[in-house]
Amino acid sequence: MRNKLVVLLLAACAHAGAQQLPLWPDGAPGAEQRRAEAEKVDNTYVSNVHNPSLTVARANPRHANGAAVIVVPGGGHRMLVFQNEGMVAAKALNRVGITAFVLKYRLARDQGSSYSIENDAAADLRRAVRWVRAHAADYGIDPHRLGVMGFSAGGELVSLVADNPEPAPPARDAIDRQSARPDFQVLVYPGPLGVPARAVQNAPPAFIVAGSNDKCCMPPALGLYQQLVGAGVSAELHLYADTDHAFNMGQRSERLSDVHWPDRLFDWLGDGGWLIPHNGQPPQGVPAP
Repeated sequence: MRNKLVVLLLAACAHAGAQQLPLWPDGAPGAEQRRAEAEKVDNTYVSNVHNPSLTVARANPRHANGAAVIVVPGGGHRMLVFQNEGMVAAKALNRVGITAFVLKYRLARDQGSSYSIENDAAADLRRAVRWVRAHAADYGIDPHRLGVMGFSAGGELVSLVADNPEPAPPARDAIDRQSARPDFQVLVYPGPLGVPARAVQNAPPAFIVAGSNDKCCMPPALGLYQQLVGAGVSAELHLYADTDHAFNMGQRSERLSDVHWPDRLFDWLGDGGWLIPHNGQPPQGVPAP
């Protein structure tokens, strides 16, 4: 009964301004035969993902500014923390005029999975970046102000896509001919996969946040920051005292600094010029993809 209720709540969320769209019309490469399988939902955690998709949360037209962010939930590549690290983040981004797209990607560590993180999950994020760019006009967004924001395992995918070499994909359709490089990256307690990065010279500007007590994910956050700054890439790092993993958008902590960390992200986005239209061009001083 609880699972049915959660499914209904997620469906209600989708009908209340959120729209879910598959990334590949005929299914993801290698997963075509399973794309019709139903996703599993347990207490808002989503698993059994075989048809990668984006759930769209549009900013209110009264203050939408044309910026967009693809949100990549964590969950250890076993599940997706779809609500607390997905839709909650999307709604917070909406409040500063950003249209958000929450990614459901294939899970390499789900029970019975045959997928890999580097080849399949990362490919889903690259395809998501290309998909949003190809459909930018449909959502009133600027294809040169498109960022990616990943939590934990989702942060690993962000680093794999933004800070590491891209494999040469076959051009299956017009979407695949779009650039998969995000314009900026946000890593929230990112996991270690992808760090040290192997292509930091061409990496986009980065905002990184983690807890100082997070034995898993503070070291890669600090290591990536040092790599980026050493390569001359604009980067900002916040490590919060007495804070461990999975504080989400601040709602799972009683520390004021944790609760308000999204404000520091919005400051960074504003300072970087990402919230201001630039006639289809990147903000001044930011290299084009």
